[in-house]
Amino acid sequence: MKKLLSVIVPAYKQEHTIKKDLENINHTLKMGLKEMDYEIICVVDGFLDKTYEQAQKVKYPKVKVVGYEHNKGKGYAVRFGMVRSQGELVSFLDAGMDISPKGIMMLMAHMEWYNADIIVGSKRHPVSHVNYPLFRHILSIGYHLGVKILFSIPITDTQSGLKIFKREVLEKVLPRLLVKRYAMDIEMLAVAFNLGFRRIYEAPIEVTFDARTSRIKWSTIFKMVWDSLTVFYRLRVLHYYNDRNQRNWVYDPDLQFRVNVG
Repeated sequence: MKKLLSVIVPAYKQEHTIKKDLENINHTLKMGLKEMDYEIICVVDGFLDKTYEQAQKVKYPKVKVVGYEHNKGKGYAVRFGMVRSQGELVSFLDAGMDISPKGIMMLMAHMEWYNADIIVGSKRHPVSHVNYPLFRHILSIGYHLGVKILFSIPITDTQSGLKIFKREVLEKVLPRLLVKRYAMDIEMLAVAFNLGFRRIYEAPIEVTFDARTSRIKWSTIFKMVWDSLTVFYRLRVLHYYNDRNQRNWVYDPDLQFRVNVG
């Protein structure tokens, strides 16, 4: 029996593109994955427009659409999809197709080559193809320096919207997480690294930013920095993520694993 890859696609107000996005991801995986089976789980982060209805028009058997009424943030949406996945490997890919889904195969290859716990798609990988606005590039460098000082994770890009995890990593990490929005990536990586999953590597990706949708508000930057500092405080000061604090972890029945793959 082939191993299974689960791809989580969080979608927020993507009514004009989500159908095409899911069709594109499905076609890419169908053509590119020869040794593995796959499932695609689209998580609609709030019924705020017609994204859910448009996503349900995709009738491929390997595509599943789930969601909930109120917007809760990308971090919540990714975790919501992950706990409903069944794959031995679990990935997430942002809707909107700023990042080419062809990168999934590149990350899969790196996962096998390195026997990695986590592979991170990196905009700063030397062979990545990135159409990157200067301002965002400067912000990325500054944020990376801060993350390296705080968490010592040996990668250059924690924030790209394409990553792959071994399931055993997620089963350890997800019950401990709290961030629902701006720093969900760094919380997942920092907690995994702290728990001993040190085989975290980067792979190249192809990124084409849409100038109309890639602007970042100063309020978003502030919230992301604040969330990152909060993760550091919980990790290094409160030791919230440690096993001995399990009784204090926030329990959400919608974010608990239902299926364990041996």
